[in-house]
Amino acid sequence: MLLPAVVLVAVYSYGSMAGVIIAFQKFIPARGLFGHQQWVGFKNFATLFSMPNIGTVIRNTVVIALSKMVAGVIVPVAFALLLNEVRSLLTKRIFQTVVYLPHFLSWVILSGILINLLSPSEGFVNILLAKLGIEPIFFLGNPDAFPATMVASDIWKSFGFGSVIYLAALTGIDPALYEAAVIDGANRWRQTWHITLPGISSIVVLMSVLGLANILNGGFDQIYNMYSPVVYSTGDILDTFVFRLGIEQAQYSLSTAAGLFKSGVSMIFIVASYYLADKFTGYKVF
Repeated sequence: MLLPAVVLVAVYSYGSMAGVIIAFQKFIPARGLFGHQQWVGFKNFATLFSMPNIGTVIRNTVVIALSKMVAGVIVPVAFALLLNEVRSLLTKRIFQTVVYLPHFLSWVILSGILINLLSPSEGFVNILLAKLGIEPIFFLGNPDAFPATMVASDIWKSFGFGSVIYLAALTGIDPALYEAAVIDGANRWRQTWHITLPGISSIVVLMSVLGLANILNGGFDQIYNMYSPVVYSTGDILDTFVFRLGIEQAQYSLSTAAGLFKSGVSMIFIVASYYLADKFTGYKVF
């Protein structure tokens, strides 16, 4: 049963790693991956980091990814706490179904929906803002608004499914603690603050720490389907930058160097995140 998955991982994850040698070559596709290529050492990396927009790209990647990581913990925790207070099982299931649905839709579909909803002239959001006396906002064409739009839309897509982990953690809290708190006169807010939050704190810390591994993953599918040259100053991330270099501009060596740089930094964060997860929560992969 595992064989198909093992083959896919071996071919597409490990087999493709041989291509990193392109980052150290002046790669000419006609000569083939293992043909006679000119080796240039770290020249591609020097060229990459001398490009005028590389600092902006790295900054955008970190800002968007970090914002998603923080909001991706706060919003699911808040939703799980609120949903846990709903006593009607039918109402709870309806809310769960509604907020889970976007998770199962691809960014290709969701981007089309969002482009229509956020249109500055005909979008529902701006029509609503106009009725409230607020000037239309060009969410996908304003460099200042674009990063926040990406973070908000990502949370909208993922927070329902992410809350499953915290809802599961809530079921592990001893009900006797709440009973004792009621006897002591604690209201619902006090019970949440002194029992519920401490009860799931280890899971919150674990998910936050493991999220460090994605610090350079700003979300290629989402941003590529909704960005434009107008918002490159705040919306261009490493993944889209690598795509344009390699696929659109055919600068294979530079794009491979950029991808290898990202992978190297991500590996450092992955190792650090698992070390911190073991240190603070006792979580071990092996």
